[in-house]
Amino acid sequence: MGLWLVWFGSLFSGWWSSSGRDDQKEREPHIYLTKEVIKEKIQNYNSDVTDKLKMTLNSNGIYTGFIKVQMELCRPITVRTSVKAHNNETAFYSPKGYMNTLHISSTNTVHEVIEALLKKFLVADNPAKFALYKRCHKEDQVYTCKLSDREHPLYLRLVAGPGTDTLSFVLREHETGEVMWEAFSLPELQNFLRILDKEEDEQLQNLKRRYAVYRDKLEEALGVVWKPG
Repeated sequence: MGLWLVWFGSLFSGWWSSSGRDDQKEREPHIYLTKEVIKEKIQNYNSDVTDKLKMTLNSNGIYTGFIKVQMELCRPITVRTSVKAHNNETAFYSPKGYMNTLHISSTNTVHEVIEALLKKFLVADNPAKFALYKRCHKEDQVYTCKLSDREHPLYLRLVAGPGTDTLSFVLREHETGEVMWEAFSLPELQNFLRILDKEEDEQLQNLKRRYAVYRDKLEEALGVVWKPG
């Protein structure tokens, strides 16, 4: 069944509705840049880089570089594992806030970036479950906006510069007000049922133990009060 690190109820607690906590800002249009402008921007970008993750401009005008994506997943992910030539799938919760670095090109779309992230960590879940967001800091406020599948993250990184305090990327589940059960595979749904049964039994046992302690203390207090003599 895998390593389940958080109670099953958190499966639902992190879902964002369309009227959730993040402000949705109008998407910035992709402005065509000439090769000369791109070259100048890359030079300026690389001069500001402090972590050696620089961009490279190829002769065909396509440039490559790195983006960092923060994982903010509330549901468990299914990872493929190989044990003695057998392929298994293990479900567990990804550490919240975990940062991934991905090397991409200027032609890679958001959809391709999501697929690459899942492939890098052998995640078996359907890429359609996930969305890439950009988080912008403007005028002492933070705005989060879901990117469309056709946008190009490296272009956004180049325009914003290397500073993650100005622009950062976040991978989340799709923003929705209800659970999209049809997006889950049969093994995942069976895992949910098993963990629900397990957690229900553990909660019941904890409740019984807690009330047993209360009963013992109450009986002890009653024994002192009604002690003869």
